[in-house]
Amino acid sequence: MTAAARAELVADRGEAAAGEEFFRSPPFLDAEGVTHTLRIESDRAELLAPLVVRKVPGADASDAISPYGYPGIGASEHDRPSGAPGSTPPLDPAAVDFSATGLVSVFVRHALGPPPLAAARVRAVVQIADPALPRKSRSSDRNRINKNRRLGYETRLVAGPEATLAERAGFLAAYEQTMRRAGAAERYLFGAAYFERVLESPRTWLALAHAPGGEVAAASIAAASDGFLHYYLSGSADAQLRDSPMKNVVASLVDLAVELGTPLNLGGGLARGDRLEEFKRGFANREQAWHVAEIVCDRDAYGRLAAGHPPSDRFPAYRAS
Repeated sequence: MTAAARAELVADRGEAAAGEEFFRSPPFLDAEGVTHTLRIESDRAELLAPLVVRKVPGADASDAISPYGYPGIGASEHDRPSGAPGSTPPLDPAAVDFSATGLVSVFVRHALGPPPLAAARVRAVVQIADPALPRKSRSSDRNRINKNRRLGYETRLVAGPEATLAERAGFLAAYEQTMRRAGAAERYLFGAAYFERVLESPRTWLALAHAPGGEVAAASIAAASDGFLHYYLSGSADAQLRDSPMKNVVASLVDLAVELGTPLNLGGGLARGDRLEEFKRGFANREQAWHVAEIVCDRDAYGRLAAGHPPSDRFPAYRAS
């Protein structure tokens, strides 16, 4: 079969795929350590995706993964039809010649919305607080939020670049305490330098709940990208955990989404129906599927690397262990 499109790997830090949207902006791509741009050229559009290229452990081979979050695939600026999700029929990865990339596989996290690549898999179902629909608010959440206000909790919403050193430090402390409680993998232990770079984006906000004593009790980074306000990374301090101050933070982000006129993506849980998802359901008024693309670029190499690994839902199979 003759490929209907060709792919190449451009050695840059995502500049080719960068744009104003947060998940493809220079601050985010730099913080995530993006190394390359995947360029897919077809007769309809030129699609660009930021990637982190990695060596495959124990092999003379490389694969790639898109950065964290919802980076998606953008369209370059030229006179062809837009490659924005939903504007053209999805491109089948099986019709793309990936040989020039030199990669064994590519894992792409799509933006929310119709995926531009066919055969995309539903990775998760995320909770959405959409200002176009009636607002969702459980009585138990309203009671907790109002009680916290009476106790002296105060929320503050500040543009990312304008956040003070104390506010950033308070967020980092709450985030790290949350990750320790959750036993999070090292991948999610972002350091201060990561957050400093991310908050340089004018498409970010820092939402904070201050305890009666003035310390940061809970905080979240919100980011605007691809038609959504995203509840990106967040945390609650150990000392105030029993007061659930994160509910006050999320309520302030729902208010911001109403002001901006964009849906708030609260994300999902660690597993369908778990406590984290149930918390987010209290503020969400609809759900939306989130897709990923799992692309095998070199089938022979993939087969050799995957041989001997137990069956797994993880992609690529040779990294399952």
